[in-house]
Amino acid sequence: MSSETPFQIDVPDEKLATLRAKLELATFPDELEDVGWKYGPPLADVKRLTERWRNEYDWRKHEKEINEELPMFTRDIDVDDFGLLNIHYVHKQSESVDAIPLLFCHGWPGSFLEVRKILPLLTASAPEYPSFHVVALSLPGFGFSEAPHKQGFGINQYAEVAHKLMIALGYNEYVTQGGDWGALITRKMASVYGGRYHKAWHTNMPVTEAPSWKSPLFFLSCLLTPWSLEEKAGIERTTWFRNKGYGYFAQQSTQPQTLGYSLADSPVGLLAWIYEKLVLWTDNYKWSDDEVLTWISLYLFSRAGPAASLRIYFELRGDCEDVGRGPTIPMGASFFPKELIVLPASWLRKVNNVVFESHHKSGGHFAAIERPEELVQDVRKMFARGGPAFAIVPGRTGYA
Repeated sequence: MSSETPFQIDVPDEKLATLRAKLELATFPDELEDVGWKYGPPLADVKRLTERWRNEYDWRKHEKEINEELPMFTRDIDVDDFGLLNIHYVHKQSESVDAIPLLFCHGWPGSFLEVRKILPLLTASAPEYPSFHVVALSLPGFGFSEAPHKQGFGINQYAEVAHKLMIALGYNEYVTQGGDWGALITRKMASVYGGRYHKAWHTNMPVTEAPSWKSPLFFLSCLLTPWSLEEKAGIERTTWFRNKGYGYFAQQSTQPQTLGYSLADSPVGLLAWIYEKLVLWTDNYKWSDDEVLTWISLYLFSRAGPAASLRIYFELRGDCEDVGRGPTIPMGASFFPKELIVLPASWLRKVNNVVFESHHKSGGHFAAIERPEELVQDVRKMFARGGPAFAIVPGRTGYA
């Protein structure tokens, strides 16, 4: 494996000029009266964001801030049957020599930037809580990582890239945290590399299979046990997502290239496509316009372009539909009420080795952005002294 190379974001001036020119030529659709969010992002919102993107938003300012806050690198990872891929990642070590190596794994439409708020919290060293050495990769095809060039790059390959990155960094034993695709990828890592390398995993998107006659007694107990108010709200949220918010998944998992032409060519189209998710998938989080535009700009200026990030849906669709029995290593789960799929915790416990769970009163899909302190507190509790996964990584308690 190659050595790492320090990385700084430096978008060429020509790309910024092209973006500005395209925004000048933007054509907007009409809109029905009094529809709000019923049909998608309101026209007024998209026009306001487009106007700011064109005339006031300063990419260089935000580029500089990201470069200063996040220590970034790239290195080549050799993926079986797919060759070398140049992978971008954030890597920050704690001052504590016994800090726990932790891999943070994002999903779509997220990126490595999701680690921004939790990075200083996780790496902080104090007698009261454990500390972590944090690695946050850009998944292949996202951010500034090289995209796969061949078909069939599935969940095993994403897991292989993440695992080999940790090994290359000298972390032969580690833990993980992830949401969205990051939840499924770290779950696969726990199944394939669990025990010897991967010691425990935590997720803020705990998905699992529904009870069935495969476990008849558990199935009957679920039928006979009334749902709590929290469980009812979770099922309602899940039903909303399946009925009202799932169209993007159908498109991206069947014909991603078709959508890719539009997202690659139209900055406004890309803005509307992702902005919808940022708003509807969160729990009344107050996105600033610049926050949104930085998020969208990272997709627009990504190494392989925004179309590449869609293909993960095509390749991993089967892994979403057939979750099956979970890994055997210790699992931690944080439940946020406005996550997209919120299922009863008892279903999760039935097929996973759940040693820690936390139920929050607010928060949605992007926990690391919406509720960074609460997410970090959960991770700390899981690995703290007296916690269920304390000293799970030999020789690394997390304490100075």
